[in-house]
Amino acid sequence: MKYSTLGALCAGLVLSSALSTAHAVSVVGQGTWETTLQGRDLDGNLATFEAYYDTAQNITWLADANYAGVGMSWTTADAWATNLNPYGSGIAGWRLPTTIDADGPDADAFGNDGCDQTPSLYQGLDCGYNITAHSEMSHMFYVTLGDMAYYRTTGTAAQPGWGLTNTGPFSNIQSNNYWSATLSPSTAPWMFHFSTARQATGGDQSNVRYAWAVHSGDVGVSAVPVPAAAWLFGSGLLGLVGISRKCRR
Repeated sequence: MKYSTLGALCAGLVLSSALSTAHAVSVVGQGTWETTLQGRDLDGNLATFEAYYDTAQNITWLADANYAGVGMSWTTADAWATNLNPYGSGIAGWRLPTTIDADGPDADAFGNDGCDQTPSLYQGLDCGYNITAHSEMSHMFYVTLGDMAYYRTTGTAAQPGWGLTNTGPFSNIQSNNYWSATLSPSTAPWMFHFSTARQATGGDQSNVRYAWAVHSGDVGVSAVPVPAAAWLFGSGLLGLVGISRKCRR
């Protein structure tokens, strides 16, 4: 009876674990996140990571991509990031991600209509899509996470598998527009859409978008937590050693 009860309990724990992780979308083997991101501790709990240092871009991202919990105007988002003290860590210097403004022809914020202009390529590239090196957010989407834009590099048909299919180790990435810290010549802030992968100017600064805080360089709070299972296993070994000694006595 004891064994059957224990078996049921174990089965319940396995099911509970499966349900709790079902919402995670970390795709192994997609993108570079498994080799270029290093966990960083901000709250003093070495068992969790609150930020990730990106060795490729030399910046640190908050693990929670919607740490603010709400969308904000650009002015509010910029001030929020600048004054951020995440998890009471005392680490200052956070900011919104940056974008390189190549002063290309402006395209609209929807679909592919902007490509009808002359020249036809946005920022000298693909109408705001498939731009991997022009912003910290586009590098995150295309390279680090290995996700795909709504449009192919050529053509206007949606490509299979587009969208935010991999979030890596991050949580709460919104499939929506995120503010950039960079302003265009018209003072319209740049933004990046974490679903269609559209990079464009975000219109009026009073528009509501999401904000993901980053920090230049490495915040330097490195930690390598010991998994709970490994800790329990180690504790069990120590207990067995103690029992063995008592038996010998």
